[in-house]
Amino acid sequence: MKEGAGHGVPEVIYSISRYRGLLRFRTSFSRLISSCLTIGSGGSAGPEAPVVISGTAIGSILFSRMINYVHERADKVTLPAWVRACAGGCIVGFIGFFLPVVLGEGYPSVQAAIEGAFTPGLAIVGLATLGKIVATALTLGSGGSGGIFAPCLVVGSFAGLTYHRALAFLWPHVAWTSEGCFALIGMAGLMSGVLQAPLTGIFLIVEVTGGYEVILPLILVAAISTTICHYVEPASFYLKDLVEKGKLCRPRTDAGILANLSLEGLLEKDCIKVTKDMLLRDFLEVIRESPNNCYAVEDEETDDFVGIISLDEIRPYLPKSEMYDTVTIGQIMDIGLVAASHDDELSEILHRMEAQHMNNIPVVANGKFIGMLSKTTLLEHYREELIAQTQYLKI
Repeated sequence: MKEGAGHGVPEVIYSISRYRGLLRFRTSFSRLISSCLTIGSGGSAGPEAPVVISGTAIGSILFSRMINYVHERADKVTLPAWVRACAGGCIVGFIGFFLPVVLGEGYPSVQAAIEGAFTPGLAIVGLATLGKIVATALTLGSGGSGGIFAPCLVVGSFAGLTYHRALAFLWPHVAWTSEGCFALIGMAGLMSGVLQAPLTGIFLIVEVTGGYEVILPLILVAAISTTICHYVEPASFYLKDLVEKGKLCRPRTDAGILANLSLEGLLEKDCIKVTKDMLLRDFLEVIRESPNNCYAVEDEETDDFVGIISLDEIRPYLPKSEMYDTVTIGQIMDIGLVAASHDDELSEILHRMEAQHMNNIPVVANGKFIGMLSKTTLLEHYREELIAQTQYLKI
């Protein structure tokens, strides 16, 4: 597999500091296989981290996919929202009738798992792992309000216990480490996989539980779980909706730079406005006294924005002086251009301007013209913000 020998912690630490915890996909199973061969042939090494790695990674893939699946299915149901919520609640209650440990936030169960005081057997713990995943997915997917941090801890601890008790059942004469260690490692793996943030998973678990004695297995499991989940789900659970909607503003990207700019600060509000009933001759007088190339056109009675007119629209009429007193602005203005609003993102506005080959776009609020946004002004501020961010990174 072209992997290095030893425990592999230096590679994991380097991947966290350099590549946000991402490792090669083959590392997820090569370390597991090589660890089994090493220990099985008499090597003096510990089995905890490699054994739990695959289980936590599979669990956190499963957890994210289940929540997204239920949410998507619930959105397609045409029933009222309260009916969907009631249906989801009834199913969760039915599961809780047989597995009470899946109800609520589950912190008592997590504490019991860490202390090694969780009494249900292997079969119940395994069912509780799946049951908690299904119950959380139904709760959030059918309209419930809550977070996934506590369910991640519960599912992770149950997954760790399931592995520990399965190993103890298969090899009862082996002196395995305590259940609490497996529970901690399971929680770190699941948190890292769902959030795709290994450092967050490691430090949260350590700070919440005080389990500093298992920091090295936590690092291994968190990094490999994050890597596997990244191949299945490119974005973390919290970022998935933003990525799908194209609203994720990552640092040093167009969206990220434009998000730091304010539309209000870029608007040219001193633009001269004309009416659609204005004659071409009168408009030519306006042009002579103004340096602008684009003008907003309003309705004379309501002051509503109706379009824009630029020098390009009047250029064909300039040689025909006999039409100066017969042609009005409303007859030659451009009414096909799309206006922007305060609710639009700057990235969306810029994309719209490029798609329609616009150098200026009017900004309208409640049907009234409030200002003009120039592509030149936007790109100048974009460049200034890019320079500022680059200098900050150098510092």
